[in-house]
Amino acid sequence: MAYVEVLLPTIVVALIFWFVMRAVFRVDRNERRAEAEAEAQRDAARRDADNQGNENPPAN
Repeated sequence: MAYVEVLLPTIVVALIFWFVMRAVFRVDRNERRAEAEAEAQRDAARRDADNQGNENPPAN
């Protein structure tokens, strides 16, 4: 029983650290995914704007 009393605080701190790090990595992954989606939407909007601009070229 003495071993459990000695190791329990370390195990609890390790579990808390693991949960915190897992949460940080998940947030980072989701943020990167959202940023990639936003960038893809910006690129698509730019391509659409460029294509609309090229449909009616100015007459010289």
